[in-house]
Amino acid sequence: MFSIKDVPSTTSVLSAYTAFTATAMLVKTVINEVQSVANQIIPKQVQDMVLSKFGGLCGNGSRMTLTIDEFNGYSINQLYEASEIYLRTKINPSLNSLTVSKSPKENNFSLTINKGEKIVDVFEGVQLLWVMASEKTNEMSKNGKFEKRLIELSFHKKCMEKVVSSYLRYVMEISNAWKEENKVVKLHALGHFGGDSAGGGGGAWGSTNLDHPATFDKIAMDPIVKQALIDDLDRFVRRRDFYRRVGKAWKRGYLLYGPPGTGKSSLIAAMANYLKFSIYDLELASIYRNSELRRLLVSTSNRSILVIEDIDCSIELQNRQSGRYKPINSSQFTLSGLLNFIDGLWSSCGDERVIVFTTNHKERLDSALLRPGRMDMHIHMSYCTPSGFRILVSNYLGINDHDLFPDIDELITEVQATPAEIAEELMKSEDADIALEGLIKFLERKKTESVEGETEIGDNKRKEREGIDGDENVNVVDDHDRDHDQWKAKKKRILMRDQAGLRQVCTPCLCGAEPVGRTL
Repeated sequence: MFSIKDVPSTTSVLSAYTAFTATAMLVKTVINEVQSVANQIIPKQVQDMVLSKFGGLCGNGSRMTLTIDEFNGYSINQLYEASEIYLRTKINPSLNSLTVSKSPKENNFSLTINKGEKIVDVFEGVQLLWVMASEKTNEMSKNGKFEKRLIELSFHKKCMEKVVSSYLRYVMEISNAWKEENKVVKLHALGHFGGDSAGGGGGAWGSTNLDHPATFDKIAMDPIVKQALIDDLDRFVRRRDFYRRVGKAWKRGYLLYGPPGTGKSSLIAAMANYLKFSIYDLELASIYRNSELRRLLVSTSNRSILVIEDIDCSIELQNRQSGRYKPINSSQFTLSGLLNFIDGLWSSCGDERVIVFTTNHKERLDSALLRPGRMDMHIHMSYCTPSGFRILVSNYLGINDHDLFPDIDELITEVQATPAEIAEELMKSEDADIALEGLIKFLERKKTESVEGETEIGDNKRKEREGIDGDENVNVVDDHDRDHDQWKAKKKRILMRDQAGLRQVCTPCLCGAEPVGRTL
């Protein structure tokens, strides 16, 4: 039976508590010392790996796994792209397998984490495990394999809210900062040809760095038109709220038209370098269905320029205003599909996009393509002008004035020479005097050929006109003689009929018709 004598005295309790507290403090001190030594000797990555393995031994019932697919439907999954970039910053010696590559246009080597590799990360006391994985699929990916890439992120279930609301946003911020710091303009085209490691686009699009040196100050075009284009681009990129307020998709269309060699492609590169927008080069000749065009559209990234060059000759599209228009199977690529792609419902699948069309023959385009909302701004890339020549001579010879400039200006206004032709002449010598004298000879030769050509054309037209007039006179004489003979023959027949007792009612005409008669 319990007795009051069994209750320990106050002194004993205090003594035991003191001893326990001292022991706990000693243990805590020892643990801190061990952790301090461990942190100095054992790398943090190894510690994280040990903790991860220990967590796996405890069972997966308390673990949550998020799967991040490379694509969200047809478009690139921005979280996958951000995670891939973020994990590059976490590459460490604990990884067993990495892929290193360098494309011709890249300045640095690119490291990619291979499938099956795991990376442990810690965020605000939460331990997270990243795993690079893939799944089999029935469709071939751009790397030629029947698989889709994905990233798995696992953590304790109780940390779900923190991971989704804070950690993933942190990953996106790190990715955006990295892209801003390592900003490069990409050139995308259909197919896979390397250089796809930095994200941006995907699926059917392959990419490489756009290392084109073109800038607006180097483009030889009308300075007023050039400044109007720059102002229009600046106005476009800062009007996000405006487009949303007026209910329009945040996009802008430009038509560059003019003869070959006037710098249309260089102007596109200058626009991309100015805006820091990637370029998607779309060849309509490779599109066979409207659905395929929609798939390619949604797989392009925001802040990009979609380029369709030589639209008048890259594909034959039916003109809906012509009488020959016939509805065709909806599975084929049609003008209607292109219009819907430019300005229809599918055009709103993305923000801050520029569409640029080029053509050598604006008059061949369907009027439905030319209207505002599709081709908002038409830019004529003309033959070289004196102001364009000043830019070219500054670029190629590094001079801004010369005694031969007035002669060259006069010749340029009299002949049709493209900036490409002028540039070619300026490249023939580094000596300004020799180069400019050669340019003058070229322009004079071109002027002479132009005058001779015009004279020859005039002579041909005159001869053709005279030949037509002569043939007409011959035909008139022949017709007159033929009608006269026919009239004489008919008159003879009339006389014979009169002798036979027939009376003619109408006079024979010169048109060759038989006279109408009746018997009395």
